[in-house]
Amino acid sequence: MLSKRIIPCLDVKNGRTTKGIKFKDNVEIGDPVEMARFYYEEGADELVFYDITASHEKRDIMIDVVKRVAETIFIPFSVGGGIRTLDDMHAVLLAGAEKVSVNSAAVKNPEIISQGAKAFGSQCVVLGMDVKHVGKKQGIDSGYEIVINGGRKFMGLDALSWARKAEDLGAGEICLNSIDADGTKDGYEMNLTRLISDNIDIPVIASGGAGTPKHLADVLKQGRASAALIASMVHYGTYTIAEIKKYLDGNGVKIRKTF
Repeated sequence: MLSKRIIPCLDVKNGRTTKGIKFKDNVEIGDPVEMARFYYEEGADELVFYDITASHEKRDIMIDVVKRVAETIFIPFSVGGGIRTLDDMHAVLLAGAEKVSVNSAAVKNPEIISQGAKAFGSQCVVLGMDVKHVGKKQGIDSGYEIVINGGRKFMGLDALSWARKAEDLGAGEICLNSIDADGTKDGYEMNLTRLISDNIDIPVIASGGAGTPKHLADVLKQGRASAALIASMVHYGTYTIAEIKKYLDGNGVKIRKTF
């Protein structure tokens, strides 16, 4: 069995790390370069960096910040936000990222997934999915709908269907973010995570809602996620990565020990 990964997430706006609740009311909490180094030294397995307003503002990602973060850490580093073309992907990888996360652009142009996989390998291409529970309706058989542009635009696209298509196109993994759970610290959206994890063969990163180490244990075991994204619980100093990993190790979750 592969070790489960613990991945701090830096949502960056105007060059600063921020945190919101359900994609709203983001507040500034720190410098992304300093925070990246801190989490790397604490024992994070990977790091995710999202330029959260790039797609909505129709601008390129802040490549200078990506470079500075990449120079600071020596663990896998995934970058997303404002990536619309193969050239954008290439620029992010050249800046030091190991993986590129596509979200809004992939919904609008799914071929960017296959283009990226062909050019750089599937292992470099992460599909970011921002998902909201809307109930079963026409075209949304799973009850979960894809939303793009930072939670602003509902697409009438079923989350499970989109995950399967992305896998077929060559995505190497999926970062599955529940808008309903985001920032609540009440736990991951378990039904959504299980639904996607059970129906595709590529790794699923659970995102949105982590508040305690038990939430991670639940989503990594019962939710069958391959990795768990964390933000609020470490950004505000409630838990350290070492504390989280010790809890998981003691509760039957295989992790890479760094404590």
